[in-house]
Amino acid sequence: MKIANRRILRPGEKIRVLVVDDSVVIRRLVAHALEEKDTIEVVGVAADGAIALSRIPQLNPDVLTLDIEMPVMDGMETLRRVRREYPQTRVIMFSALTERGAAATLDALRAGADDYAAKASNEGSLDRSLARLREELIPRIEQFFLFPGQLPAMKSSLPPTGPAGLAPPSAVPPRAVAIGVSTGGPAALTALLPRLPASFPLPVLVVQHMPPLFTRLLAERLNNICPLAVAEAQEGDSVQPGKILIAPGDFHMKVVAGDAGPFVHLDQSPPQNSCRPAVDALFASMSEIYAGAVLPVILTGMGQDGLRGSRILKAQGASLIAQDEASSVVWGMPGAVVGAGLASQVIPLDRIAEAILKRVCCA
Repeated sequence: MKIANRRILRPGEKIRVLVVDDSVVIRRLVAHALEEKDTIEVVGVAADGAIALSRIPQLNPDVLTLDIEMPVMDGMETLRRVRREYPQTRVIMFSALTERGAAATLDALRAGADDYAAKASNEGSLDRSLARLREELIPRIEQFFLFPGQLPAMKSSLPPTGPAGLAPPSAVPPRAVAIGVSTGGPAALTALLPRLPASFPLPVLVVQHMPPLFTRLLAERLNNICPLAVAEAQEGDSVQPGKILIAPGDFHMKVVAGDAGPFVHLDQSPPQNSCRPAVDALFASMSEIYAGAVLPVILTGMGQDGLRGSRILKAQGASLIAQDEASSVVWGMPGAVVGAGLASQVIPLDRIAEAILKRVCCA
């Protein structure tokens, strides 16, 4: 059974995982790390995409962990075939933290991969390698499922909408847009940001949960397709109308006051909600500069990052937009703000740009 995009597991049922990697060492490490979790069963391994495709009908996996560079059939071709032939199977790319690996991962996410995990370059010991693998992979696998007795996000707090599905604007006109997103984010941002015109009159700040290098490449790709200028934020960047800034991996992005106007401050203070950058860090800082004059947007993503900051901004009069469950890859972050009654609008991804423009133009 599925609730929107999450499958409910039956009592005693485990998540079935097929590990696909050309390295026998990696296959063994991943299988060993996953099998220590009692909710997961590694049903098989494969050294390349062709072998994996031949085994899917027999093994019936729920999830593939998929290497990118493999002989015979690489990860990209395997992904395309899985999306055509087994569209319900979740695919998590497993890539190196290199420029080539990051670029290939972004290509895979655009082609339909559900999420990705980064391979550690050198953890120094078997125990640390296993711990890192468990930390990276297990939450990303489990996010697509509901376990027996686990309740989905509440829907009773959905706000009423008008004929076009758009709520009326709040009393506080926005002076900036703040977007928080995680799993499924690159595709969501690619669908949303190019629809903001070059004349868009507000600054846009984005926190996408990604490691260093990935965020720079994401910003470069978005800059190539967006009417607005897009850049990975740097320390001291001015927060200007018509400019989109992406938080760099491993740094919180905060907005602070300056003599010439608001600017970006980056820091490596402790992670929030196990995240750095964190949406909550951005939202909380913007509440100090703009109070409720922020338009917060929560898109697809795992966990609850953004909930605390959304609560602060909502109390100051902000009107929050949340992506709906059906169009989200994972309805963790938007589902959390909806369940808390903080969302003024809950709408599909393809209508969020319209909602932003209506809110900014009509405020």
